[in-house]
Order: sequence, then C-alpha cells, then structure tokens
Amino acid sequence: MLRTVYTKSLRDQRRGLLGWSIGVILIVLLESAIWPTFSDMSGMQDFLKNYPEAMRKLFNLDQFTTGTGFLNAELFTFMLPILFLVFAIGRGARGVAGEEADGTLEVLLVNGVSPIRLALEQAAVLITSVAVLGLTLFASITVCSAIFGLGIPVAFAASGALSMTLLGMEFGLIAAALGAATGKRVTAIAGASILAVAAYVLHVASQLVTAIAPWGPWSPFHQAIADGPMGAGLPLAFLWLALAGLVCLLAALPVFDRRDIAGA
Repeated sequence: MLRTVYTKSLRDQRRGLLGWSIGVILIVLLESAIWPTFSDMSGMQDFLKNYPEAMRKLFNLDQFTTGTGFLNAELFTFMLPILFLVFAIGRGARGVAGEEADGTLEVLLVNGVSPIRLALEQAAVLITSVAVLGLTLFASITVCSAIFGLGIPVAFAASGALSMTLLGMEFGLIAAALGAATGKRVTAIAGASILAVAAYVLHVASQLVTAIAPWGPWSPFHQAIADGPMGAGLPLAFLWLALAGLVCLLAALPVFDRRDIAGA
C-alpha cells in the first residue's frame, strides 16, 4: 500500500523515467561509438586550431582530441543539458500543478495532506527522478568509456553527471515552484523554459562578447558546463545550482499554502 504522495508519484512515473533513462543510454552509446573512428583521424588538432578562439572556448574544443574533451563538446555543451531540462521542467510542472489540473489535488488536501507537505513531497519526487537520470548518465559514460576506449576516469564521469543532475534539478524546482504558486502547468513550463533559454543565451553571449563576459558566471549554464563539466572536479558554482531551485521552491510554499485551490 502506498501511503505517501512521494511513493505514489514515483510509481506513476516509473515507465516514463525508464524511457528517458534508455534515451540517455542510447545518446551516450551512439556518441561513444564514434570515438574510435574520430580518434584515428589525422590532422584533427590542426583543423581545430583554425576555429575562432571564442568558438573553441564555447564548445571546449581545445581538448576535443581526448575522450573526455570529445564527450564534453559533443554531449555536455548542448544535447544533455536540453535533455535534462526538458525532463526536469516537465516533471516539476507535473507536480502540484498537474494534480490540480487533474482534479486530484483537493482530494489529497481533504484527506489530511497539507499543502506544504504535498509540495515538498512532489519536489522530492522531482529530485529523485533527476538523480536517477544522472546515475544512468554516470553509468553509461563509465561503461561506454571502457568499451570504446575513451579513457574517461570515473571521477570525471561523476562530475559530468552531477553537473547535469544539478542543472536539471534547479530548473525543475523552478517549474515546481511556479506550478505551486499559480496552479497552472502551462505557466510553470513556460516560465521555467524562458528562464532556461535566457540563461543559455547569457552563457553563450558571455563567451562571445567581451562586455558581457563578467555576467557569464550568473548563468546556471555557465555554472554547470564552463570549461567542460567532466574533469572540472567539484567547482563552487555547483553549490549555486543546488541552492537556487530550493530557494525558489521555499519562496513559493507560503503562496501555495494561502491560495485558493482550483476545484476545491
């Protein structure tokens, strides 16, 4: 018997999480399978030197001829961040706002689940789901590195997976906070997505425009992927990724606790 919103929501989302996990595995597998052919290509280092310096910095191309640098550029600069953000924002918006849209939120509240407990348990579901996806990414990189000879240390795979996990959690919690505060799933998805796009634009612009460079560290994308997350260790910026979403969620709790619930 499922006695909490947390366990029920995890059970309800298990098939979707499995599908996303398979997607992560396939993406890492496909990119890793390219590495043996790519690493045997001669003159690649000279070719990359012809790229503009700003582009080499943006996509971490200076280390592109190593297995770590290859996956940093191929996966961590765009593809994986987008995948984790789409997953996390969708999950975050589905929490409180999804329950409200489905007409089940008032049932939970009437049966003794307080608004704050409900929001926190839904946030825990999001954090757990994104963490599972991050563990899948870590395992995929570790296994594929061994199979295809990328030579990626386990610690590097861990830092890369952690960066994506924290990035997803931040914007997922922002979506959860917007959903709890407004009760509208569309608003939660749109608001978190707009912030994510703005953060990515700021990160890219800070790499290309000197005047904007000092603002770059404020972008969660910069905090997650600057200089390549695999091999970056545990930079202090990861702490901001962990805290920002939680602060937004905590700020939304009193709003959710006071507002009228649709259908109640």
